[in-house]
Amino acid sequence: MPLGHLPGHLPGHLPGHLPGTRPIPDRPGLRIAIVGAGIGGLTAALCLSARGHDVTLVERRTAFSEVGAGLQLSPNASRILTDLGLGLPLRRVAGEPARVRIRALTTARGIGEIALGEAMRERFGAPYWVVHRADLQTILLDAARGRPGIRLLVGRSVTGVQESASRATLTLNSDGGRSETLEADLVVAADGVRSALRAGLDRRPLRPRGEAAWRATLPREAVPAEFLADETGLWLGPGRHVVHYPINGGRRLNLVAVVPDKSGSEDWGARGESARLRAAFADAAPPLAGLLARPESWLVWSLVDRPAARPMARGRIALLGDAAHPVLPFLAQGAALAIEDAAVLAACLVPGQPVPAALARYAKARAERVATIQAHARRNGRVYHAGPLIAAARDAVMGRLGPVQMTERYAWLYGWRPLGPA
Repeated sequence: MPLGHLPGHLPGHLPGHLPGTRPIPDRPGLRIAIVGAGIGGLTAALCLSARGHDVTLVERRTAFSEVGAGLQLSPNASRILTDLGLGLPLRRVAGEPARVRIRALTTARGIGEIALGEAMRERFGAPYWVVHRADLQTILLDAARGRPGIRLLVGRSVTGVQESASRATLTLNSDGGRSETLEADLVVAADGVRSALRAGLDRRPLRPRGEAAWRATLPREAVPAEFLADETGLWLGPGRHVVHYPINGGRRLNLVAVVPDKSGSEDWGARGESARLRAAFADAAPPLAGLLARPESWLVWSLVDRPAARPMARGRIALLGDAAHPVLPFLAQGAALAIEDAAVLAACLVPGQPVPAALARYAKARAERVATIQAHARRNGRVYHAGPLIAAARDAVMGRLGPVQMTERYAWLYGWRPLGPA
């Protein structure tokens, strides 16, 4: 039930390549082009490369700005990253909160707890990590750079895709106006919630939610003492909620506040006026109000929703992550679902099986699970922001269940495993 997060960015610069026509060099595996070098795209590149495929990652950006967002990696995702050999670097930067502590937004009254930490490891065999998005992306990028079967093409936008019986051809344009083509056995669209490639499979539009997520981080020295515990805090109130947890090895506190917002801006990561957020929480309990007054700046994302693509793959094109199934941030599963997609896609590409049949298997394998998680995230949004009557029933149930049973309610989510090794 903790709150998840929307896509962020990676600091630094990626190496570019000379323009031209670029068939991927022959290797025993498939030639795969992945559009988007975010968490989903990078994880897919690692999973696919580990199975002997040649991968080219295409990213439209050349420089990546860090927006200061954290994310949560539940056991269904962390075990995949660990199987990819990323456990040690992740343990160096990730936190592992002992619990989620749930409180009433306006009174600070305790509502309940969710067991994390050692309880998650014992029950599901993998950790529940919280991590700065930039730290995770840096680890994934470093791993991808170290794989000889993975190449990076940056500063390219995909302007067209054509399929034939034997291949897919991407048309790429650089910022300087140069055009080139890239041939592959299949294309993976991991280009985010506003995917340019999704329209070829599913044209249903994004739907504004009428809510926005405000995000900020605070250095540890600026965090009030009552918020320094190694735990995730979740504050529930009518129409709003707040979540916070330590990131960067406890050196910073990640803050997210979700509030009503009818503007529906597409300018993700726009700066928000601190006074507006303070006004939205004018009735918050004094400790929470004081915490929300600390950040000097906030970045704002309007929340959008859309059903999972039907289908998630067709022919030689597969959708992955938010491009396939945007998930609202009320179940902490946005990054986790993209990581799951990557592992399942890699497992479905069986040697000797035609690519369209393999991608159809991938789409079928993911359809029910992603739809279920989307539905639970929507339901959690209603529960988190409920009015007094429903909130009273919610609080009673959470208090009665206790920390371990609150975790056990999501055994179907956290206990999931991919079809085979990542």
